[in-house]
Amino acid sequence: MVIESVSSSVPERSVGTSDEQTPPTKAMEGDMPAANIGIPTGSDSESQDDDGNDGPTRRRRRRRRRRMPQTIAHRGSKASAPENSLLGFRAAVEGAGADAVETDLHLSRDGVVVLAHDATLRRCYGVGGRVRDRDWADLSALRSLREPREPLIRLVDLLGYLNEPARAGVWVMLDIKTHDDARELMQRTAETIASVPGIRPWSERILPCCWTAEYVKLAQELLPGYRISHVGFSTAYARALADSVPGLGVSVTAQGLAMPVLGSRFMRDMRRMRRPTYAWTVNDEDWMRWAVRHRLAGVITDDPRLFREVCRRMREEEGEDDEEDSSDNDTAKKIKERRRRSKGVDSDIFRVSLRARLVRAPRRLYAWARYFFFLLVASVVYFFRWGLPSRQVSKVLAS
Repeated sequence: MVIESVSSSVPERSVGTSDEQTPPTKAMEGDMPAANIGIPTGSDSESQDDDGNDGPTRRRRRRRRRRMPQTIAHRGSKASAPENSLLGFRAAVEGAGADAVETDLHLSRDGVVVLAHDATLRRCYGVGGRVRDRDWADLSALRSLREPREPLIRLVDLLGYLNEPARAGVWVMLDIKTHDDARELMQRTAETIASVPGIRPWSERILPCCWTAEYVKLAQELLPGYRISHVGFSTAYARALADSVPGLGVSVTAQGLAMPVLGSRFMRDMRRMRRPTYAWTVNDEDWMRWAVRHRLAGVITDDPRLFREVCRRMREEEGEDDEEDSSDNDTAKKIKERRRRSKGVDSDIFRVSLRARLVRAPRRLYAWARYFFFLLVASVVYFFRWGLPSRQVSKVLAS
């Protein structure tokens, strides 16, 4: 199959504006410094003492040099536009100012790499059947159920959009799904990337994310020179891969990283190994603040604008902490008074009322219970089918 060029037609509503949609608004000026450019390497993570004996001064210094996690827009700006649509990616990049976009890869029947999270078309496009059972000509005619009704697009369309000087600093996280033939999908992905001459090397802007050791091995073979990340639910499997693959990043659910003992130890070990660690999918402000405090490399979120605002506010709070530590008594008193008054401002979207927290508590408890049940069942099934993750990973990578 011949990969279609970027100039191939993308349905017109995905790139232009119409009466039915409004172009994404410009990102907030000055809301965050442009320090987070490019895929995190792990070597730029902050140094950390793990003895637990930091005094107040050392904690303040470490807080002052804290690097905010990169903002990674999950399937585009899913909170404001149809997922995996060009409109959603525009909203994330041009509207919210995301550092990166995340998307999902599947294959059409005729070998075109398309952007779709589900293996089936029902949820997003309202039609039956699987992505891989239709040719691109059929898939390109589909429109999302969510308004404004956007077309399904290809990887080459997204790369074409990002291949402009104004967007040269934006990178892409590719969630490579496991529903297709592994080698064919990886081969088609590599061919598609090679078909778009980048204004910057794509190896600096594309991060393939692999669920299994098989895909990691294929990514090393077919995308040499690219950084690679694992994406998954289990910190045990992620650890096994990280121990076996030099430089591998890890992307794990926020709940997995927040698990008592296991999650904190995993994050600590990844920092020591200089491995970029990402959390998904983080949409709640409390979880966003948790991610910032734990100094993750990036946060994958449906609402990139909200996360950037959280980062901005936390940076301001830390700046006030520094000013309070170093200023005279009068200045410190003014800062404390300003904070006291701000706590009562109802219009502040980041001050959640007690009633709202109580309403959310049962939902969070249910979400945690569901996650732990799923992880327990998956772990038991995995163990009886493949054995310990470390053995299975070593076997696949050595084959």
